[in-house]
Amino acid sequence: MNENQKQALLKVARDTVEAVIKGEPTEAPQSDDPELNAPCGCFVTLKNQGRLRGCIGNFTSEGPLIELVADMAKASATGDPRFLADPITAGELDRLDVEISVLSPLQRTDEPLSLRLGVDGIYIKSGCTSGCFLPQVATEAGWSKEEFLSYCCAHKAGLAADAWREPETEVYLFTADVFEADFKDI
Repeated sequence: MNENQKQALLKVARDTVEAVIKGEPTEAPQSDDPELNAPCGCFVTLKNQGRLRGCIGNFTSEGPLIELVADMAKASATGDPRFLADPITAGELDRLDVEISVLSPLQRTDEPLSLRLGVDGIYIKSGCTSGCFLPQVATEAGWSKEEFLSYCCAHKAGLAADAWREPETEVYLFTADVFEADFKDI
C-alpha cells in the first residue's frame, strides 16, 4: 500500500472509533481506489500509550477493504471481549494509537517452524477452536518460534501448548502490511 492509501485507511479507522465512542452515527466509507476496494483481510489494533485497548480482525472479506477497516475499528473500540468491562472512553481518544494490519491470504503449512519471526503471523486451528497472532506479536514479546506457536495454542486457541506439533492441528501463515499513527495526528 502506498502512503495515501495507508492514510485513507487510518482516517477511516480514526473517524469510526471517534464516532462510536462518542455515540455518533457512522457512515460507510467509500473510495475510488481499486486497492481500497479489493476484498482483503485486516486487523485494527487500538493502544493507549502502548497498552492494548482493542484488537479485532478478519482474515477474509467479501467486501471492500475500506469497509472492513471501518467494521474492525468499530469492533476493536467496542467489541473486544477483553475490554468489555473497561471500555474505551472519549477522554482516551487523544492518547490512542491506531494500527492497521492488512493481511495476505492464509497459507497452510506442514512445517510450522518454517515461519519467519516478525514477518509471518500464525493462525492455528484444531477442531472447533482457533487462535492467531499477528506477525509483530513475536518480536514485541521477544519470543522464539516455538514460544510464538506455543503461546498461540495455549493462550489464544485454548489448546495444549504443544498442539502445533500434532498432525490434526492446522497451522497457517500469513504476512501483514502494518502501519500506525497517533489518533490525534491522523
